[in-house]
Amino acid sequence: MKYSIKTSFHLLFVLIALGSLLTFGSKSTLAKDTFIIGFSQATTTEPWRLLFNQEARSEAAKHPNVTLLVRNGQDSVPKQVADMEEFIARKVDAILISPKEADGLTAVVNKAFNAGIPVFVLDRDISNDHYTQFIGGDNILIGRTAGAYAVELLGGRGKAKGTIVEIWGGMKSTPAHDRHNGFWEVVSKEAGIKLLNKAEDGDWKQDKAYEIAANAMEAHDRIDVIYAHNDPMAYGAYLAASDIKREKDIAFIGIDAIPGEGVMWVHEGKLDATFLYKTPGADAIRQALMFLQGKEIDKRLTLPTQRITSKNAKDILLKHKLIKP
Repeated sequence: MKYSIKTSFHLLFVLIALGSLLTFGSKSTLAKDTFIIGFSQATTTEPWRLLFNQEARSEAAKHPNVTLLVRNGQDSVPKQVADMEEFIARKVDAILISPKEADGLTAVVNKAFNAGIPVFVLDRDISNDHYTQFIGGDNILIGRTAGAYAVELLGGRGKAKGTIVEIWGGMKSTPAHDRHNGFWEVVSKEAGIKLLNKAEDGDWKQDKAYEIAANAMEAHDRIDVIYAHNDPMAYGAYLAASDIKREKDIAFIGIDAIPGEGVMWVHEGKLDATFLYKTPGADAIRQALMFLQGKEIDKRLTLPTQRITSKNAKDILLKHKLIKP
């Protein structure tokens, strides 16, 4: 009888010990399944960037095991470098970064990557490929598509004639160069088309684009097309033209196609066209989680584009319930 009681106590002790181990093990496993992701955003002064942040946060909220830390680079390379250094010091599980510019952020991205932290470069590339994945639109393709539309507006291939003013985005960023190169790869084939202005940096800002457009119109009596590297700058150019009653003489082309912004301006007749530049916010969260969970991902993920004109702007706005049927 004593043997039986001792045996029972022994078995009970073993079961309690096993239970403790199993409980500890489940917590340990759970800890490995929870992730802290740092997100270094270049700025929040542009509507496209705000949508970018919103979509990243919305996707992260769908995953209870994800904590997303968002930092605003405030259009400052040193601030963005400091934000990246914070993430590295905290040893976050992954970093998302949309660089203000390529050269200034390459070193700290490489530092994070070399420290073993998966790094996802979004929208704007850096100067090398020492990162886990790049996610963004094909800006050269978007530039080519915008160029083809400009040629179409000016008479068609082989017959196009007219003048163009181009307003650059941030000239130290890769999307601006790609959007310029793609556009002029197509347009430069047309002998009848002339670029009126030198490369001028609108830094993606509406107010700066307004001034560039106003100066161009003061210098030139005839401008047929203003091509801006994003919709806020195209709209700034439109406002400058509207102020001197020249908006009906000029076609305005932008890029981004946020429904409540660029698409609405097309629908209202203020822009002639915009081209979709999808934000990588939601995709970045999904891709980072796939990688952290041991799944294979591509080195580059290219997001789709679309041309929006008066022919399809209304349908997009109806889909987003921004106008009534």
